Amino acid sequence: MNEQKNFSGGLGALPLAVLRQTRDAIEVLPETGLSVLGMSHRSSWFRAVLDEAEQNLRTLLGIPRHYHVLFMQGGSSLQFSMLPMNFLRGTKQRAEYIVSGYWSAKAPPEARHEGQVGIVWDGYDGGYTRLPHAGELPLSRNAAYLHYVSNETVEGLEFTDVPGLPDVPLVCDMSSNLLAGPVDVERYALIYAHAQKNLGPSGVTVVILRDDFARRARGSLPTMLKFGRRARRSLPTMLDYRTHIDSRSLYNTPPVFAIYVLMLVTRWLRDEIGGVAAMAETNGAKARAVYGALDAYPGFYRVHAARPNRSTMNVAFRLPDAVTEALFLDAAKRDGFHGLEGHRSIGGLRASLYNAVTPEAAASLAQWLTGFAQRYG
Repeated sequence: MNEQKNFSGGLGALPLAVLRQTRDAIEVLPETGLSVLGMSHRSSWFRAVLDEAEQNLRTLLGIPRHYHVLFMQGGSSLQFSMLPMNFLRGTKQRAEYIVSGYWSAKAPPEARHEGQVGIVWDGYDGGYTRLPHAGELPLSRNAAYLHYVSNETVEGLEFTDVPGLPDVPLVCDMSSNLLAGPVDVERYALIYAHAQKNLGPSGVTVVILRDDFARRARGSLPTMLKFGRRARRSLPTMLDYRTHIDSRSLYNTPPVFAIYVLMLVTRWLRDEIGGVAAMAETNGAKARAVYGALDAYPGFYRVHAARPNRSTMNVAFRLPDAVTEALFLDAAKRDGFHGLEGHRSIGGLRASLYNAVTPEAAASLAQWLTGFAQRYG
């Protein structure tokens, strides 16, 4: 049962019930008699999987009908490029970015290939230990869009307030906290999230895209009406959001297995957890348990993030020195706790508390943290 003590920042843990269903489906799907790994993406079975996955996401997050739900590939890294290709290229506007950590810092360089970019806040000089206040963001009402990352997995920072101006399209990378709690989807023009945190295994990226924003894409609806479908090819076909909207996520061979598991995860959230509001309560309790154990020994454990900005998903922390951190990791692994290494960019330690990490696992880790501090602190 090592999976129950998997605190990896990614790939993240999956619910035990989903793992069991997946194990069985790899051997044979009862409804088809074939392995899920051999199912055709053109089959009626897979069309039903796609439809249920979309409907479950709409139900869990309250996604309105005027938003498209797309299942894409390439992870967030592709979205860093695809977003400005569609909504910045060829415009005289600038796109604005909040840089709050390792992952959000990767997005602006890709956008600069397509047009003007403004960094409205960058936490680099402070070591990415906090998030900006609204008054610190010199936002423009004429921006093409504002982009931010809702949860920084490396530094353990999470936005609780939604930034931005009412008339500027808001784009958010929610890769590490989508489905961890309720989201006011209508605040956003576009949300994207790769799956290897709370959604399922790697290979699929969910994009939630408001229809009127999609129509602003480079060479989309107005150009199509005037010049015909070929005029859209100012963008490569695969990098045009309208391609995936028109084909209902089946333009090319999708990651069938990853989408199937994502569908199982959304069923689990819907039927066994009771939705994202219930999940948020559970996640809050898990985070309080782990942070409480760390805060009880402030001279020994040092949490990376400022207290008001602490993430419920990723708890990044340090010990007094590298020798003690190495001892910590060896002892943790010996006692069955996995994935506690910090990200390579900052080192240290990190406990990721994604949806599939149970309250019992979080409580067990908190108890272990206390024992380690008492022994070596």
